[in-house]
Amino acid sequence: MTESPLLEISDVNVRFGGIHAVRDVTLAVSPGQVYGVIGPNGAGKTTLFDAIFGYARLSSGSIKLSGEDITQRSASWRARRGMHRTFQRQQTVGSLTVADNVLVGTEWHGGGGSSLGDLVALPWRRRIERERREVVDSVMEWCALKDFAGVKAQNLSIGHARLLELARAIVDQPLILLLDEPTSGMSLSEVETVRSVMALIRKNFGTTILIIEHEVDVMFDNQNFGTTILIIEHDVNFIMSECDRIMVLNLGSVVADGTPDEIRNDEHVKSSYFGAVAGD
Repeated sequence: MTESPLLEISDVNVRFGGIHAVRDVTLAVSPGQVYGVIGPNGAGKTTLFDAIFGYARLSSGSIKLSGEDITQRSASWRARRGMHRTFQRQQTVGSLTVADNVLVGTEWHGGGGSSLGDLVALPWRRRIERERREVVDSVMEWCALKDFAGVKAQNLSIGHARLLELARAIVDQPLILLLDEPTSGMSLSEVETVRSVMALIRKNFGTTILIIEHEVDVMFDNQNFGTTILIIEHDVNFIMSECDRIMVLNLGSVVADGTPDEIRNDEHVKSSYFGAVAGD
């Protein structure tokens, strides 16, 4: 029996005045799959992510999560159901430390006892805080940020700020993770950290292989969440090596959709996209 898609996007259109940013995009992504979205600048990639996440209103079409129509649901509703993301331009809280930025990703759950519980430091509040800090420590270890735990986010390099966004996005066990150009501005070692984090996500949340650390048992308790990753990326080598399937967008429309080998050998894609990338 064929596995039902986790995320279904059907005939989605997004218009901004006279600009048709996304045109009739249809996409179905299975649990645990890593799905890449590539295309030249202005192709509509980030707008498509904004539509999936609830930041951009659809002109027409529908979006379903686990079979439920979420087209009219807010971004906060989607985030609380496990749809997390990073951004093309880093959006960290500059005045908070790295550790506290990551902790923010867990705080929506609350802790019981409201403000009074915080004020008198009720035992269960202290326990919840301790457990969340353990999770934060684990994720910072994954993302090579332990040495920066006490550094304010505003003092980070671009690469470390992107790793911080990634840590904050995964600290609360995402069901769907949207990564918007996660390796942009990174050093080679930072890119390798992103690769290892994606491998850890796939191993612990749903599908395949690679690096594991002792802290993972504290964080995820060996559960299988089947996390799906959608990733926008201009690094062709990265996208080809990390994704199960790839969609190519141009001027808001789908040019091609297939496995990395199929995309790599698609003559139209090679001439219209890979040729342009090679010429940049």
